Amino acid sequence: MLYFQLVIMAGTVLLAYYFECTDTFQVHIQGFFCQDGDLMKPYPGTEEESFITPLVLYCVLAATPTVIIFIGEISMYFIKSTRESLIAQEKTILTGECCYLNPLVRRIIRFIGVFAFGLFATDIFVNAGQVVTGHLTPYFLTVCKPNYTSTDCGVHHQFINNGNICTGDLEVIEKARRSFPSKHAALSIYSALYATMYITSTIKTKSSRLAKPVLCLGTLCTAFLTGLNRVSEYRNHCSDVIAGFILGTAVALFLGMCVVHNFKGTQGSPSKPKPEDPRGVPLMAFPRIESPLETLSAQNHSASMTEVT
Repeated sequence: MLYFQLVIMAGTVLLAYYFECTDTFQVHIQGFFCQDGDLMKPYPGTEEESFITPLVLYCVLAATPTVIIFIGEISMYFIKSTRESLIAQEKTILTGECCYLNPLVRRIIRFIGVFAFGLFATDIFVNAGQVVTGHLTPYFLTVCKPNYTSTDCGVHHQFINNGNICTGDLEVIEKARRSFPSKHAALSIYSALYATMYITSTIKTKSSRLAKPVLCLGTLCTAFLTGLNRVSEYRNHCSDVIAGFILGTAVALFLGMCVVHNFKGTQGSPSKPKPEDPRGVPLMAFPRIESPLETLSAQNHSASMTEVT
């Protein structure tokens, strides 16, 4: 199973690479109106000029759950009661018939590995949605620079389903056709929700009553502000951000509830009750009914015992 999981993980990373760094999947050419006001927002510049650059986003959303899981597992492991229950639940296992894993190491690898898989899976879903829909960004017409003197754009409310009418930079136009769903919104809410589920499901100490909601609300608010920033900079529509939030939430909930089972340890199989010896159990039991003779005999025996006393 370990090798099978590694193959799945490698295939997911490879597919994400093809979506991100190659032209294997061509974006759908969606039509537009030359006078569409929703597509005439000013060009905000490249992604590196954004308030939240891709480098900062990817570093933060990858590092935050990783650090929280790493610190949380080590801290909870060295709490005596938690350590004893952890060892009872997560026995040292044989992996690949070559080496043994400590329960602490096993949990850290499992939780962080599932998080990394979900991160790449979310990226694949986002890229697939962008490639299939070809939804236009709010600044599309600004970078497309259509030829308004042409016959098609000269007609008012004429729907243009031809990408050759654009005269702007082709690379920028290609990126302007990838708006739905918002990648920043999907990845940020996935990372925040995964970290939130880990915090609420794993940390059970009394001293964390105030720290837990602060951490959870902080991560969720950061994801919300990331989506809000995409709308305020005219890089995505509101519908794009909402769709990204829904996609990231769905992936995080599925992995958290169905794959790592709310971050609980692997419960040991309950011991089956020993079957009773069939030789000591009657095949059929009926209620016992005393006859009048038995009752009379019991009374005479009681009276004789009283006289002797």
